[in-house]
Amino acid sequence: MSAAPGGFGGLWQRLRGGAGGDVPVRSWNSLSSGTPPRWVGFDETLAWVIAGLISLGLVMVYSASIQLPDSPKYSNYTPTHFMSRHVLSVGLAVIAACVTLAIPMRTWEKMAPWLFVAALLLLILVLIPGVGKVVNRSRRWIPLGVMNFQPSELAKMAMAMYAASYMMRKMDVKESFTRAVLPMAIALGVVGLLLLAEPDMGAFMVIAIISMGILFLGGVNGRVFVIMIGVLVSALVLVITVSPEKRGRIFAFLDPWAKDNADGKAYQLTHSLIAFGRGEYFGQGLGQSLEKLHYLPEAHTDFLLAIIGEELGLVGVSVVIVAFFWMVRRIFVIGRQAVALDRVFSGLTAQGIGLWMGGQTFINMGVNLGVLPTKGLTLPLMSYGGSAIIMTCVALAVVLRIDMENRQILRGGRP
Repeated sequence: MSAAPGGFGGLWQRLRGGAGGDVPVRSWNSLSSGTPPRWVGFDETLAWVIAGLISLGLVMVYSASIQLPDSPKYSNYTPTHFMSRHVLSVGLAVIAACVTLAIPMRTWEKMAPWLFVAALLLLILVLIPGVGKVVNRSRRWIPLGVMNFQPSELAKMAMAMYAASYMMRKMDVKESFTRAVLPMAIALGVVGLLLLAEPDMGAFMVIAIISMGILFLGGVNGRVFVIMIGVLVSALVLVITVSPEKRGRIFAFLDPWAKDNADGKAYQLTHSLIAFGRGEYFGQGLGQSLEKLHYLPEAHTDFLLAIIGEELGLVGVSVVIVAFFWMVRRIFVIGRQAVALDRVFSGLTAQGIGLWMGGQTFINMGVNLGVLPTKGLTLPLMSYGGSAIIMTCVALAVVLRIDMENRQILRGGRP
């Protein structure tokens, strides 16, 4: 059965190619290569896990936001307002992922430096008064009419690809601090300054994990890497020291049940812990959360896991944790396979995306469970947020493309 070499034609046949599919569909790149290799599919299990997390996220966003119109702040909204917008975001994310799946990795490799430049320009643009939208004293969004775009989400993907491209170019001098490490450290510093100006400490931590992780996986000198970690930790300590608000959050996190903290900086954390406590093993039942009734702020975004814990209990939270763990592990396996096939850029990009998903998931879950200070980070694939869900799906589509090209090479074809 044949299909068009590009676009969305034959998408169902492509998806059915699966892990071992021998459906004789022409590759998207067959016109340029001159030889039409067989379609070999991608990891269907990974795609289904991603779809499952998105689907559960849709249900829980609706459950966590249905009561918000009872509050004066959202009195003009309908009970389905946030769910409807989230469905729209997921629809756009699926379209963006399908388009991304059609783009060869060699194209991404060429685009990586320019994608990083575009992310920097948008991070500067969002800080301009009148352009960036201020929400809760943070200027992080650019209004686009139907949705708000958050440049820091693009910066995560741009950093993953730029760092992978950078290590490709610096392989011969990766032991040199001045020629390999220092330029990357400067780039990370510039991004960090722009993010802290918003402020968005959570996004900066994720981007730092991505960039430093790729440097480490790319083979940077171990001693130099330890020095970089020391400098980064020192910078974070300095930021916390000079910022009374951030310092207050740290101390509140250490003792959330103190009266002043429970009524102030640790208010979200204490109600998140109450939600988990109410959920016990099997939860109160879907839709039966009390904390979402205006007790727990941002229940449909940063603290969605707490609502999952209250309504679905330890069992539901455990399923989510296992799903994310398997997904991140599988992404790293795909990255290692690409490196073994001498596709270093693709391999490092996949591993950078794995660091992104794993790092952000760990921070969000840690905040919800009270083991990390409160940060404004969503749970990937599940929390409400337009640009976050779109960029996450685009990044995961890149991983599926890498896996697809790996399988093509293993079958003797060209990626």
